[in-house]
Amino acid sequence: MQKICVITTGGTIASMHEPSSGHVTASISGFDLHASLQNLPDGIDVTIDEFCKMGSYAMDLSLSFSLAQHISSRLKEGFDGVVITHGTDTMEESAFMADLVVRSDKPIVFTGAQHTADDPNADGPQNILDAIRVAASDLVHGMGSMICFNHEFHAARDVSKTHTSRTDTFLSGEHGALGDVDGDRVVVHRTPILQRSYDVAHIETEIELIKLAMGSNERYLKFAFESGVRAIVLEGFGRGNAPPVVTQTAIELIQKGIYIIMTSRCPRGRVKPVYGNGGGKTLAEGGIVFAGDLSGQKARVLLSVLLGMNLSDKQLRDEISYLGG
Repeated sequence: MQKICVITTGGTIASMHEPSSGHVTASISGFDLHASLQNLPDGIDVTIDEFCKMGSYAMDLSLSFSLAQHISSRLKEGFDGVVITHGTDTMEESAFMADLVVRSDKPIVFTGAQHTADDPNADGPQNILDAIRVAASDLVHGMGSMICFNHEFHAARDVSKTHTSRTDTFLSGEHGALGDVDGDRVVVHRTPILQRSYDVAHIETEIELIKLAMGSNERYLKFAFESGVRAIVLEGFGRGNAPPVVTQTAIELIQKGIYIIMTSRCPRGRVKPVYGNGGGKTLAEGGIVFAGDLSGQKARVLLSVLLGMNLSDKQLRDEISYLGG
């Protein structure tokens, strides 16, 4: 008998329409979600654990870290795997947080829904069933934290929400899915390569993410610095470029002890310092760290963990370089 813990956090999967206000809110308990499941696989014992009940747009780094610590505790209690129901808006960030801080080979599987529980096309129950099958599978041990959605499961590091409303929203770009759920069968296509898990007691939450656009100036970087951030993640142009005035300010902030990480606003490809005259090469020479093909939000989660560990500058840069690919 496989023991699976289903940790619920709210999200669309646990939401319904309120007739009086017209609002959609997370109002369904984890036990009600469990009751909605049909054809639960034989040989699997499911325990429901209600962690919180909220839309994932309200999730923050501290709560995401607490969730990861809670997942770790449940796995140490003897569960064979954990499924986490979570809103899709920030699911990829919480999944990556768990990937970085839960030190276990047991499956950690996030899932959710794009349609509310009272929608005739509700996708939540099937996603939960698929996630339970993945969490109970011996084939996925050692794969870290995953997202299971629309019959596929993806590595937390690689996956992104790519569509606001469609059920095939979670994709992994060039990396592709780890596998799929075909009825009652879990099929593995590949294993994740870029993985790390860290022994960390606390994280750094004062990290800002700034997306650049044509003609962006330095004011947001300066405001972030004056507000007390320890690090800034930039989503730059293409290979990792910025307007010259942003480049100049970024280098000045690095000299004042602020970590600045470069990612790309492009959904695919890696950042690489190539261009001078204020571009990525100039930024790299000034001390900015390039984060490979990590998205801005994933780089921010990684920084929150690494800055909580009191690493040396070289160690921090090496870890970002490794996980950036």
